[in-house]
Amino acid sequence: MVDPEFDATGVGIRRMLRSLTRAGHVLVRDGELVLMTSYGSEIDSAPVDEVRISGYGLRDQALATLRGRRYVLRLGLRHREGLLSAVRTARAKSAAERGVLGT
Repeated sequence: MVDPEFDATGVGIRRMLRSLTRAGHVLVRDGELVLMTSYGSEIDSAPVDEVRISGYGLRDQALATLRGRRYVLRLGLRHREGLLSAVRTARAKSAAERGVLGT
């Protein structure tokens, strides 16, 4: 397995009003965004091409939409910017790989 491009622990993950975990784990690795509980169980995952990340509410939160399902991530300011950057980078790598394989 390749080292993740983004790895944050202690992330609060909500599905709108319902809290799923207060200390979850968010990873971007191998072109995929993965949301996990503090115990390591996967909440949801999707290829970065099917993920939308946007700023939300407070500056330390992000709204992640994975295949139409919305999650509020309480990351902290530094990790929010890191997540946005990691998703952009992973999308660019994915597009470059498709371009190389498509020729």
